[in-house]
Amino acid sequence: MSKNKPMNKVAAAAALALSLALLPGLSACEGQVPQARRTEPQSTATTAPAPNLTPAQEARIRKSIGAVLDQANEAKDPAGLGQRVSGPQLEIRTSELTIAQATGQLDPKTTIPATIAQTVIPSDPGWPRSVFSITTTTQDQQSKRLLVLEQESAHENYKLWGVARLFQGAQLPKFPVATIGARMGEGDDQGLKATPVEAVRRYADLLQNPQGSKFAKEFAQDDFRASLGTLTQVVQQGIEANKGSQSQTFTPAQGQLRVMHSSDGGDLVVARIDSVWTRQAGEGRESSPASDAEKALFGQGKPTSTMKVTYVNVIALYIPSADSHEPIRAVGAEREPIKVEAV
Repeated sequence: MSKNKPMNKVAAAAALALSLALLPGLSACEGQVPQARRTEPQSTATTAPAPNLTPAQEARIRKSIGAVLDQANEAKDPAGLGQRVSGPQLEIRTSELTIAQATGQLDPKTTIPATIAQTVIPSDPGWPRSVFSITTTTQDQQSKRLLVLEQESAHENYKLWGVARLFQGAQLPKFPVATIGARMGEGDDQGLKATPVEAVRRYADLLQNPQGSKFAKEFAQDDFRASLGTLTQVVQQGIEANKGSQSQTFTPAQGQLRVMHSSDGGDLVVARIDSVWTRQAGEGRESSPASDAEKALFGQGKPTSTMKVTYVNVIALYIPSADSHEPIRAVGAEREPIKVEAV
């Protein structure tokens, strides 16, 4: 911890801002009979392909995932998560449990309701395959969660790949009902305001350059950027008083996005964006962790003048079709520190 009063005020202000900001046993082959690889042409038969799962199967999969999460939560131990958790959610939940070990309790944002409001099940053949499920609100009225369940191959179980807490009042696009089946998309999908990969890259640029990004007009305002901006401003006030500095970089993780086509020709994209927040204290001061979460991850580390915090951000974006008058909009997000170090 810093021995200087002004720096303590900075840490306290940042901790307050962080607490207010930034919102969230089946068989090995779960689903339908294995089919051809996803890259091969679909059947030309007149019969429409069946959805990859039935709603009842999706419910059983979520229950199995929930059991693994509950066991890890109760023990505050991430050791067994890999059975049913993958992708960015594995790193996020591991960090949340590590923090809980130090603080004695899980953050309420980790709650995932057991009931759903909607599930989007694709009918694409082959693997990997994804399912998007939207939960109900939590018992304490936190917002709905968008879950991405993924099966890597016919011989693996579905795992929880990503979670994004939906913004209050967020409007999701329409999808075919689960008994009909939707279609998964790709990172290079055409006919949109931007391909999914490009949209995520532009959104990351907007996060890194909130006042100067050339892509600002392409996106609607959203809660994630607003809360991140507020947090940055609060910390900046204290840092300037001590002649310090801060910077943040945002980098889309290559290949870490999942896409589902909507009924109106757009894409709902869930993507991982990694970020690093570097805070430097001025005038010979030490830079300390700015929240209980950062303190827990920093552990017994020795503070220096510079603190570097690595985050995993999961962003849900809706990209309208190219002929739509709507902008690209973020509809949900999750943000979690996974490493805190003095440099």
